[in-house]
Amino acid sequence: MYILKTEHSFDSAHFLAGYAGKCANIHGHRWRVEIEVQAEALVASGQLDGMVVDFGDLKRDLKTAVDHLDHALIIEQGTMREQTLQCIKEDGFAVIEFPFRPTAENFAAHFYRTMAGLGYEVKRATVYETPTNSAVYEESGVR
Repeated sequence: MYILKTEHSFDSAHFLAGYAGKCANIHGHRWRVEIEVQAEALVASGQLDGMVVDFGDLKRDLKTAVDHLDHALIIEQGTMREQTLQCIKEDGFAVIEFPFRPTAENFAAHFYRTMAGLGYEVKRATVYETPTNSAVYEESGVR
């Protein structure tokens, strides 16, 4: 089994609605996203001869999936009063809403599925919330 790994990072703020602790407040992270793709065999001809995928393509696609989150406030839909949300947006702040709680665990699954949706055979996605704390998502069984 061949495994390639690339990573990209972004800075953003979030909060965890309904959480009893410090993370209920708006705070920021430097998120680091690692994607691992796999293949049983290497491409045997053409430009990709001897490769799993082109690292340039893999890096570009992960960067695209991650970059729009950079320097934004990431929130779970429905967790901020509509009036507050509207004021923040009207003041020109970038706010990105997700249908899930913005945790490292949920982001790991999100980036896994995003990259798999681009045609990569993803082995795992790892999202670091801090330099020493990360969440890993892998799908079990045959896809």
